[in-house]
Amino acid sequence: MSARADASATSEEDFRLDLRRVMVLFAVMLAMILELIDTSIVNVALPDMMGNLGATIDEIGWVVTGYIISNVIVIPMTSWLSNRFGRKRYITTSILIFTAASALCGISSSLGELVFFRVIQGLGGGALISTAQTVMVETFPPSRQGLGQGLFGVGAMLGPSLGPTLGGWITDNFSWPWVFYINVPLGLLAAALCAVYLDDPLHQRVRRAMRVDYAGIALLVVGVGALQTVFERGHRLDWFESNVIVALSITAVVAIAMFIWRELTTAEPVVDLYVLRHRNLAVGCVLGVAMGIGLFGVIFLFPVFAQTLLHWTAWQTGMAVLPGSIATAVTMFVAGRLVWRTGPAPLYIAGAIVFTFALSSMMSWTHLSGWSDVIPAQIFRGLAMGMMFVPLSTATLRMLPPVDVPKAAGLYNLFRQLGGSFGIAVLGTMLDHSSRVHGAYLAEHVSALSPFAQQRTAALQSMFESRGLDAASAADAAQHALAGAVQLQSMALSFEDAYRLILIVVIVSLPLVLLLHRAPATKPMGRDAHGSALEGLG
Repeated sequence: MSARADASATSEEDFRLDLRRVMVLFAVMLAMILELIDTSIVNVALPDMMGNLGATIDEIGWVVTGYIISNVIVIPMTSWLSNRFGRKRYITTSILIFTAASALCGISSSLGELVFFRVIQGLGGGALISTAQTVMVETFPPSRQGLGQGLFGVGAMLGPSLGPTLGGWITDNFSWPWVFYINVPLGLLAAALCAVYLDDPLHQRVRRAMRVDYAGIALLVVGVGALQTVFERGHRLDWFESNVIVALSITAVVAIAMFIWRELTTAEPVVDLYVLRHRNLAVGCVLGVAMGIGLFGVIFLFPVFAQTLLHWTAWQTGMAVLPGSIATAVTMFVAGRLVWRTGPAPLYIAGAIVFTFALSSMMSWTHLSGWSDVIPAQIFRGLAMGMMFVPLSTATLRMLPPVDVPKAAGLYNLFRQLGGSFGIAVLGTMLDHSSRVHGAYLAEHVSALSPFAQQRTAALQSMFESRGLDAASAADAAQHALAGAVQLQSMALSFEDAYRLILIVVIVSLPLVLLLHRAPATKPMGRDAHGSALEGLG
């Protein structure tokens, strides 16, 4: 923002949401939503891509993996890159890179081209989440930080939720390249608005020569890239049964340990880990991991459940998610107004209670569940996420000096993203393992010697014979039907286990919210070394 806006954004008396602020908020929100949608919009289009590009299931997975890995690598470097090149130039260029790569993804004629341009797309998109959150913090005054984080949260929650629905609609009505082409006009609009209305914050205008921490960048790329690859590919490669996963895990541990040592000892780190000295940020990052597991875990589980057990289409699945997304948006705005009065802990705890109720309802779903079972749980899930996200984001970033906010936003979003990736990896493995365990247990109790199995088989055989099958064919059909029922039940039980795991993570992490400082109602204004307004730390 301009120098005047930087000072007035934190002043209660002078604050007003003028045209410049509205345009900046719209631009960064639009860019962030596009970036987040692209993490999941391609998932439903993967089968069409396989047929068109001649790729196997394992190969086509890199279309998703490549994007997420490059995205996660850039997120913690956002603050450093913004300081080096200037926020306006950096975010505008990042949006243009994201937009150009989207167009190139659409015209790709081979799998190699598509994966390469997805990596470039992820590098451009990595700047957009943390920058959007930083702009929200700097734009709104202290008492309206909840509203600012509510706006950010709407985009952060709606993006992953709407991706599969939008991707399914586009793929069904057009073709898979259009899941990328849709980014082009919207991305150009966001870039143009940032170029016109976004200015560098005051503390970035006092430029000085910056050394490039090449060793830190290299260690970050190798460490976080290897870790994210383990999360993305571990389930497919059977985890530590694969030499590749073992090697990547060792690489990740060594590189990340060396990266932490490097960043704590070098004079100009690419990621300032000392910002974790702020207790709210440290606690927020841990809770961000738990929230990432909860948010991304539920979003991952429901489409799989709906399309495998309920046999719903992608469009039906998306429509079932929509009420929860609307509930999230509404709740975030309400929570944004309440958090200033209540503090973060009461709202977060209330949200965790509502989320517990939602997960309990999800744990009771079966293959016979319908809309009346699914929609209420989705709505409660949406309410809970709004109640938890806003107070956590506000408490994590609200009490930091402005110069530390971009660094903190990068780390907070990195932990949330890694938590989501870890959660999806663990939940995917749990579904397979738990399904096999429950299947074996149920099969023992549905053997040919079981009275219940004999009665059920006889009833099914009689039903098939009444439909015109001969005795032998009816008996065979009855056996297949019983085996199918066992499989469905074992899958339903495995989803119950997965939702229970999310519930345990939420409950175990809940006491940490009591460690969050509450921002004081009024705060003295100070000045940092560059003259930008600093809110007192209380």
